Amino acid sequence: MEKDFRIAPVTQADVENLVELAREIWFAHYPALIGIAQIEYMLAQRYDVEVVRGELGRDGIWWDKLMAGDEMAGFASYFLTGVPGEMKLDKLYVHPRHQRRGHGGRMIARTCEIARKSGCSRLVLAVNKGNRGAIDAYLKHGFRMAGSVVKDIGGGFVMDDYVMVKSVMGDE
Repeated sequence: MEKDFRIAPVTQADVENLVELAREIWFAHYPALIGIAQIEYMLAQRYDVEVVRGELGRDGIWWDKLMAGDEMAGFASYFLTGVPGEMKLDKLYVHPRHQRRGHGGRMIARTCEIARKSGCSRLVLAVNKGNRGAIDAYLKHGFRMAGSVVKDIGGGFVMDDYVMVKSVMGDE
């Protein structure tokens, strides 16, 4: 039987579970793309419990969780960039056992809804150039290529990404 799926805001009580889920997803997906050392570095930077807790308390940043019954199956984070009319989809992850069921699309639609309510007309994101599955999914959901960027993130690591953009007006 298919579980009941819903999207809800992440709460302080969810943070440890979210951090564990991020680690599980990253180690399932990224070793061939960025290697174990960069995974560990980026998880420490972005998914430290205190970092996530701090972001939950800030204005202009949102964290959502995808729930499969009582299990957290994915999450997204997005924020106002400071550029007028622009929101960035910073994180969007669905556990591999819950992928290919439309959950990512539902989370994108929710992000677009919040973007519109926040006065934004476009959603931007950065995706690893080797992450073909994610690139194809974003294209399917109305994003287009807008450029590329290589960003030094410290520790001897870089993010080599495509920048993608989607209008959030009208067609959601």
